[in-house]
Amino acid sequence: MTSKGSKGLVFKKHEAVFAWSVLALPLLFYVVFWLLPNLLSVVYSFFYWDGLTPPIWVGLSNYFKIFEDPFLFRALSHNLFLLVFVPVLTVIISLLLSYGLVNKSFWENKLFQVLYFVPNVLAAVVVSLLWSFIYNGNFGILNAILIGLGFKEFQDFYWLASGKTALWALLPVYIWANVGFQVLIYVNAMKAIPSSIYESAELEGATSFQKMTRITLPLMKNILKVTTLFLILMTFKAYDIVLVLTGGGPAGATDVTGYYMFGMAFSFNRGTGSSGHDYGYASTIGMLLFVILIAVKLLLDRIKDDDIEY
Repeated sequence: MTSKGSKGLVFKKHEAVFAWSVLALPLLFYVVFWLLPNLLSVVYSFFYWDGLTPPIWVGLSNYFKIFEDPFLFRALSHNLFLLVFVPVLTVIISLLLSYGLVNKSFWENKLFQVLYFVPNVLAAVVVSLLWSFIYNGNFGILNAILIGLGFKEFQDFYWLASGKTALWALLPVYIWANVGFQVLIYVNAMKAIPSSIYESAELEGATSFQKMTRITLPLMKNILKVTTLFLILMTFKAYDIVLVLTGGGPAGATDVTGYYMFGMAFSFNRGTGSSGHDYGYASTIGMLLFVILIAVKLLLDRIKDDDIEY
């Protein structure tokens, strides 16, 4: 006769076997395709390696080279440019759209939410190609609108081919690609705020602006912190849209750190002037990005989370 204890032990063993059978494959993929490559990048940052010949030990020279690489500092400055504008504008636009969707009873609200979210289900390549048509100098809709408004100087003007406008032209692309997801989060966060709080404010004579700044935003502080963090991380890891839209050009005017790192590993070595690939130096740039992102995360963690009670 089997005791209850032995039955419980067998049941727990079956649970463990089932759990490991489910987790084994994802865990294997995680180790092989994420953890191991990242650990190897740390190791290769101390080597010169073109990907074909045996790695050559260079010690800390790759890390010293970072501080002497003007191309890397130019790419970082472009990331900082995106950091200044993209998170701020994305959050502001998303908040305004979300506030309108929650507080204005239009029958099209559900449709608007779907339309705002469309860019998030599109691949970055598709988003980039759409905007490349918008910015096209011959048949782009942006030039057509400006010419229709009387700005004839934009006839055959290529936004992505001018060093003065190419980097600015990336801003609408990144904002448009990220607003929909932020709206989805903010709409649900605003709906979670009890309507009684707004009703009490209305009885006190609060305006829509006051309700937004004194009720909605303070109660969404923690959510805004998390979404802003993701937007900041996105601006530092920017790569795919730059690759498709501009290829870092013209003349490096839109080169960002992620694209520069890719070029260093798989294209040509602009930082040191040699013509070969240098996966080791690219790994060092990756380590620099890692340190920057960790520093940003630690800075944001210093913003105290509020325990909200309704």
